[in-house]
Amino acid sequence: MDVHVPMPPLPSVWREGLVGLEAAALWRSPVWRGIGQAPGDERPVLLIPGFLAGDGSLAVMTRWLRGLGYRTNRAGIRQNVDCSEAVCCHMEQRLERMAERTGERVSIVGQSRGGVIARALAVRRPDLVSGIVTLGSPVRGMFGVQAHTLGAIGIVGALGTLRVPHLLTWRCLRGDCCQDFRKALETDAFPADVGYTTVYSRRDGIVKWRACLDPAAQATVEVSSSHIGMAFHPDVYATVGRALAGFAHADDMPVWTTWAQAA
Repeated sequence: MDVHVPMPPLPSVWREGLVGLEAAALWRSPVWRGIGQAPGDERPVLLIPGFLAGDGSLAVMTRWLRGLGYRTNRAGIRQNVDCSEAVCCHMEQRLERMAERTGERVSIVGQSRGGVIARALAVRRPDLVSGIVTLGSPVRGMFGVQAHTLGAIGIVGALGTLRVPHLLTWRCLRGDCCQDFRKALETDAFPADVGYTTVYSRRDGIVKWRACLDPAAQATVEVSSSHIGMAFHPDVYATVGRALAGFAHADDMPVWTTWAQAA
């Protein structure tokens, strides 16, 4: 008698192997050609990469936004592994320079940890930020990630605790160094005149999707994408374009919500 033994589910990180297909779909998409997208009109946008990633991870999105007419600025990050407060301070300085140079508030697009940084910046400096878009960002708990991702954070934290420079440490979790950052991230009092769109995917192989759901967001959009693929997925690009166009009128922007039902 044959006994059928069900195969165990694939590890969540394997879902990230679809990123090539997602990028190929972007090249074929009318979104990539700017069809249906509002012009950027030289409005400033800062792009912040995720954990263990650098500016190059958002290079394709940067190219697309420039093609629409946005004035983009990179975060100047090679690998996003430094102390959260240090990263925030560095990004705040960039925001100040961009706002001074352009004479207007800046929109932020942040992927993964970059979106976590973006949320904290919006709370700390609403005078500099017109709106934020977070892509697969665990804004409701930085440790709302898959086990393999938590392991990588642990290794980086251990090295930082051993005084390897420019790495986060275990003190960042509860210590004084990131106290201001944690306070800004965890508050429910998000600025009313700062736009906030968060994007998540149930197929995310890096971050637990429920950790991306923020009641403070004015728009919460579900896409069918891998985590890394959010930097290439056409549905994400359409959402980013729509959100940035809305941020142009942040001072009188109505609250609009596209909450998906979270099981």
